[in-house]
Parts: sequence; C-alpha cells; structure tokens
Amino acid sequence: MYINYSIKGNQTPIVFLHGWGQSMMMMDPLARLLSHDYQCVNLDLFGFGSSDEIRPYQGLDDYMEAFAQFLRDHEINEPVLIAHSFGARIALRYAAKYPVKALVLTSAAGIRSPLSLKKRWTQWLHKKGVQVKGSYDYEHASVFLKKVLVEAVNQDDRKLMKKIKAEVLLVWGDKDTSTPLWMAKKMEQAFEHATLVVFKGEDHFAYYHESARFCFVVKEFLLGLGL
Repeated sequence: MYINYSIKGNQTPIVFLHGWGQSMMMMDPLARLLSHDYQCVNLDLFGFGSSDEIRPYQGLDDYMEAFAQFLRDHEINEPVLIAHSFGARIALRYAAKYPVKALVLTSAAGIRSPLSLKKRWTQWLHKKGVQVKGSYDYEHASVFLKKVLVEAVNQDDRKLMKKIKAEVLLVWGDKDTSTPLWMAKKMEQAFEHATLVVFKGEDHFAYYHESARFCFVVKEFLLGLGL
C-alpha cells in the first residue's frame, strides 16, 4: 500500500493527521515551522491525496491500525499527534491503544451532534427505501471513503477520550460551525488532562489561518511537558 509522506527534522516525533477531504499540504505550514525543534511526520491519510485506500477494510479500527503500522515501519514510537477534524478520530483510537507523549486536537471530530429534524426525516426516508441525496462529502467520496464517513459521523468517541491519560491540548476557533465550540468544551470534560485554547474570530481552519500562532501555542504546551 502506497503512503505519501514526508519527514523533516529530528528529536521528538510529531505526526500530523489532516481533516476530511484534505491532504498533507494543509499541515505542511505547521510541519515546516515545527521541524526546527521536532521531527515532523506528515502524511496523506488513506484514501486522500496520493495515499492508497485500505483493502480489505471493515471499520475505523482498521484505519487506525494501518496508521499504527505506518508508524512502526518508520520506527516512530510515542509520538505527539496533531490532528484536525476527521484526523482526530484516528488520533483518539491510536492514543487509546498505544502510548503517545501528547495530543493536540484542533477543531476535532469526536462528539456526535444531536440529530436535527432534517436528519431524522432523512433517516426515516432511508428506512422506507427512498433515495435521498447525501451530504457533499458523501456524494463526492469513493466507495471506500463513503464507508469510512458513515461510520465516523455516527460515532461518539467520549469513551475513547476517557481512556487517554496523556496531556491533551485543544485548539478551537469560536466561529467554527463544523465542529462547534461546545464540542471542544465537552471534550475538555471527557479527557483526564486537557487544556482548551480558543482563537477568537476563527473558524474550522483556525490552525491553518493562524499557523504561526498555532505553532507558538503548541511549542509552549510541549515545552511545559519537557518536550
């Protein structure tokens, strides 16, 4: 299975997991800035960018284990994981099973939203066999990614969060409409050790719009951990 990736710098490894529909290019500004002090490992997640899909594939645990195998193949142990949106679902599963030095989650998926009336109506129509057009992400996904997406959006990962003992930094934009700030506050409560930093006026891509500020916050967080 081909995986598109880059490794820059040395010392403590930081591994980046991008969001849905994105690629390693979105994380590249962070990797370049942090590679002066850390070993930065950036990759296209499976089925995105230039990386292959996972076959056979049964569920998100397979996705996480493929990521874990990638880290083993490159002798990357106890990394810091920096994950955005969908990437956080993989980071959470990894950190709940394997040792990590710390987690940095930005506009992270992991809390399931209450079903809106529209979604309930759509689900009822599906049960009745009525074909209903899905979301933009779903309609433009491959067969493999459709399977990943359906499982991901229907999961609430708070049980995984409670298993994680590592320090967690949450960075959020207060104008995020994809993963609203209330989700960050729920996550802060679910983790044993978590700190929430809010970027005022920023949206779902706060880490990208303010990459220098984001990296400063991350470095201060890691220095506080002795990393």
